[in-house]
Amino acid sequence: MSEPEFLTVPELAELLRIKERKVYDLASTGEVPCTRATGKLLFPAQGVRAWLDAHSEGAVSKPPRPSVVLGSHDPLLDWAIRESRCGLASYFDGSSDGLARFRRREGVAAGLHILDADGRAWNIPRVARDCSGQNAVLVRFATRSRGLVLGRDAQGIAAMADLKGRRVVPRQPDSGSGVLFRHLAERAGLPLSTLTQTDIARTETEAVQTLARGDADATLGLESVARDFGLPFVPLIDERFDLLVNRRAWFDTPMQRLMTFCQSEAMMFRAERMGGYDLSGLGTVRWNA
Repeated sequence: MSEPEFLTVPELAELLRIKERKVYDLASTGEVPCTRATGKLLFPAQGVRAWLDAHSEGAVSKPPRPSVVLGSHDPLLDWAIRESRCGLASYFDGSSDGLARFRRREGVAAGLHILDADGRAWNIPRVARDCSGQNAVLVRFATRSRGLVLGRDAQGIAAMADLKGRRVVPRQPDSGSGVLFRHLAERAGLPLSTLTQTDIARTETEAVQTLARGDADATLGLESVARDFGLPFVPLIDERFDLLVNRRAWFDTPMQRLMTFCQSEAMMFRAERMGGYDLSGLGTVRWNA
């Protein structure tokens, strides 16, 4: 799929975190490239990218970010990257790892699902703290159903407290899933010392594969992956999964191609078939640096 050739006034204002009036001012002075050929003020995507290159990175020349999506593993995002043929690669090793790599300019985007310390908000508090100086934007991807995925022979597990004495597949300690598991365990009065933990699983799929082999009783996983393996699922929480994107890269062809595909009927059909996803508002801005 090709990227949109033009951006509207509201689209440019939202992504640059400025008021629409300021967009009109930039257009009237000729500072940002625009056209009125259709009778409507539009901004050519290629021209906007060139304008950002000249203004957003400062006087010091920096090497381009590699075309890599970092952060937490999401099966639907993983599929969309490949199916869209957008040209982006991926390196998924947890939300915190992705955030740190994003700050070091090791990728153009990072998938995040980080619950704040109060257990009330997703992603924005952490991103606002760690990325206030970044040329970045946080956009909505999906709300996901997360809970306990159970092994086929696991019996008597209906809540976090029932994991006492069971074999559990852990995730990376600083990953979004690892943070959430500790939060839910504390809320349920479940000491982690009462669990028998297997080796760490680094992706959603790897965690559930351990259950499918019969090597554990439960893991904190996604409904969509439980369905893929035909395993029991106990829903616990709906979590927010967002994409932190470099604003310059947002206008480049790979990211535009991915986000255009994510709005397609094929994407919506895939999400419905996988289950456990709500794509309402996909692509809308949740936070700007």
